[in-house]
Formats: sequence, structure tokens, C-alpha cells
Amino acid sequence: MIYFGSVLADLGCGSYYGSAYSLTSQNIPLEKRSFSTAIVNSGSAVGAGFGLILSSYLVAQKGLPWQIMMYISIVLIVIVTIAFAVVIKGSKEDKAFFNAKAVSDAKTDTTPKVKVSAKTLFLPKMLFAYILYFAVCYAYYMTVTWLPNFLGTERGFQGAAIGLSSSLVSFASIPGALFFSKLADKYLNQKVKFIVVLNILAAGMLLLTVRATTSGWLLVALILYGFLGKLAVEPIMIAWLGENAPKVGIGTTLGVFNFFGIMSSIIAPALTGRISDATGSKVLGFYIAVILLVSGTLLFMFSAIRDKQKTAV
Repeated sequence: MIYFGSVLADLGCGSYYGSAYSLTSQNIPLEKRSFSTAIVNSGSAVGAGFGLILSSYLVAQKGLPWQIMMYISIVLIVIVTIAFAVVIKGSKEDKAFFNAKAVSDAKTDTTPKVKVSAKTLFLPKMLFAYILYFAVCYAYYMTVTWLPNFLGTERGFQGAAIGLSSSLVSFASIPGALFFSKLADKYLNQKVKFIVVLNILAAGMLLLTVRATTSGWLLVALILYGFLGKLAVEPIMIAWLGENAPKVGIGTTLGVFNFFGIMSSIIAPALTGRISDATGSKVLGFYIAVILLVSGTLLFMFSAIRDKQKTAV
């Protein structure tokens, strides 16, 4: 039943983010697209942060049954669902606008309708963007899944301190996402540089997390990883993808992009768990995340440089 519940929860997450990004795409100007995506993503960071704190305090420290967190989640989901039903509605004006737009596009679009091909979907620059996103999500999901256990079993943290320390990644990601997405919207032609620098710095912070000899440095590394990591770079990557993806089949391209991210969310926790069972430590799991992140970033960077050189010629 727990596995089945997880499947339903993931279906809900996938449905929500697809709808949320569609709404922002319809209503947010292009020059603010990265920032709007960062705001949407920040909601998950707030939820993850408070979830870690409450679960550590109520379950680990106070000894309440773990089901209490499920009940809290159910109440919040019902409240938000009602709020969405009341606030976000498809009005007659919206329908009229989109119908008129569809008619206008049909009249002005004289380009032949071509189906997107696998070759187009997996052009080198697109393929390396998918690989990089896999690496970014791998590092993030490995961290948020196993960090509480890592702090408790290998770094001596106890009780509510585990949740508070783990939540630093989520809460630090909010200002990071808003700050860097705002910069990326301002400097539209520098997205590749933002992506490369943020990912290399995030990999360095993950490495510092496992190499830190004091709790102070470990907490600094966690804060900076949150500030520089997935939620900071993801809006910029999505904006870059929208600019560079083939004009035919943009929806399919985004689907493949998200598939690589979702695949990492399955592999990272499971692989790190197997490593922990085999070695008695999760340190190797962090090293694998760092290696993937650096490798994916370098592949993406070299591909972007090569593509720029071809365009210049």
C-alpha cells in the first residue's frame, strides 16, 4: 500500500507541475519566464523544508506515529485543491482568447507540418542537456532522500537537529532560485555560463558536505548547495531548452527532458541505498553524485561551445 500511495503521489506531482508550467507559459512574458518558474519551484522547497522539520520533531523527537505526517499532508492537499478550484478557473474570456489565437496562428503559420523525429530530439546539444539534467536531479534526489539518515547515522546529529539541518538545503534554495533566475532573465545570452558555473559550484558544495570535519562547515556546505543547486539552475535550464529546442515538437522535447529527471529520482535513492547496505556508509553515494554532476556539466559546456562555433561559421 505504501508503494501504491507513492505512485499516486508521484502522479499528482507530475500533473501539478505540468499544469503549473503551462499556466506560467500562457500568462508570463518571455523575459520573466525563468523567474516565474523559480517561484513555482520555490513552493516545493518550502514544503520539503517544513516537512523535514515537522517529521523530525513530531516523529523522531516526540515519538508520534509516522502516519501523523500523512494526515497533515492530506489536510494541506485538500485545502490547496479547494483554493485552486476557487481561484484558477477557465473563464469564457480565456476560452475566447485561446480560440482566437488558434485561428490566427492557423492563418499566419505557413510552415509545413512536420512530425518531430528521434534525430531531432537527440541532437548533441539536446542530448547533453538531458544528461546534465539527469545529473542535476540525481544529486538533488540523492541528497534530499538520504541526507537525514546520513546526518543521523554518520555525523552524529539527533532528533529535531536532523530535520533542521536537512531543511537548510530546501530553504536556501528559495533565494538562490529567485536570485539567479532574475539574473538569467536580465542577461538572456548568458544562460550557458550560469548553468555551468552553478553546477560546478554545487558539485563542490556536495563534496564539502562529505569532506567537512566539523558540523559548522557541513552546515555551510548544505546551505550553499541549496543556494546553488537544482532549484537555482533548473529554471535557467528550462528557459535555455525553450530557446534551443526544435520549434516542431517542443512539448515532446520537454517530455524527454523531464523523463531524464524523473529517471534519476528513481535510480539515485535506490542505488545509494544499495551502496549503504554494501559498505555501511553513504559517502560513496555523494561521490557518485559529484562525479555525475561535474561530468554532465563539462559535456554540456563543450557541446554548447561546439554548437556556438558551428553557428559562427
